[in-house]
Amino acid sequence: MKNIKLITFDLDDTFWDIGPVIIKAELETREWLQEKVGDIQWGSLSDFLNYRKELIKENNSLEWDISLLRKEIYRRKLDEVVMDKIKIDSIINEAYQNFIDKRHEVTFYEGVFDAIKHLSKKYHLGVLTNGNADIFRFDIGKFFDFSISSLDVKSNKPAEPHFKKALENYKNISYNQILHVGDHQMNDIYGAHILGINTLWFNNKNVGWNLEIAEPNKFNNWKECVSLIEDIYE
Repeated sequence: MKNIKLITFDLDDTFWDIGPVIIKAELETREWLQEKVGDIQWGSLSDFLNYRKELIKENNSLEWDISLLRKEIYRRKLDEVVMDKIKIDSIINEAYQNFIDKRHEVTFYEGVFDAIKHLSKKYHLGVLTNGNADIFRFDIGKFFDFSISSLDVKSNKPAEPHFKKALENYKNISYNQILHVGDHQMNDIYGAHILGINTLWFNNKNVGWNLEIAEPNKFNNWKECVSLIEDIYE
C-alpha cells in the first residue's frame, strides 16, 4: 500500500475537452480583431501551425510562454495592417484578454467537481499544466493548494521542473508519495513515471497505450476516479 500524500492534476483534456474551446476562442478573437483593424490574412490551419513553429525557432522561450507566443502572432499580423505601432500594443493586449477569457469558457467533465472536492478532504491537491488556464478562476480552485504552469517553471512537461516545483512547499513529501493524474501519455504519464511518481491515466477517448513503459492504472469517467484511488492507495 503506497502512502500518497499529494495528488497533482493536468487540466486541458483531463478536466475538460479543450479542442472546441480553443477553436472557438481563436475564431472569435480573430473576428474581434478584424472588426478593429480590417481584414487580416490568417491563412489555413496548417499555415498557422507552421507560423507558430517558425516563431518558436526564432525564440525558444515561446515554446513554454504560450501567452507571449499568442501576443507575438497578433503583433506580426497587425504589423501588416496597422501603421500606428503604439496603437498595436493596446490592440494586442485587448485581443489577448479577449482570447484568454474565452479560453476559460470550458465545460468540466461530469464528476470532476465532486471527485476533487472529495479528494481534497484527504490529500493535498495541485495542478501541473503546460497550458495557460487558471484553475483559480473557477469555483473548483478552492480545493487546490497550488497551480504550476509552464511559464512558472520555464519548461514543459514531461521535463522534471513542474514536478520538482510541486514539492517546494512540502518538505515531508517525496516523489513516490505523489499521484499524478492526466490524459497525455508522454507529458503526464511518462514524465511522472520516470521520476518515480505514481500515475493514473485519464483515457476517456479509449485510445490504445503507445509507450514502452507498462500501461498505468486508468479510468475513463470521473465518477470512477475516487473509488479507483481508494482501492489502489488506501
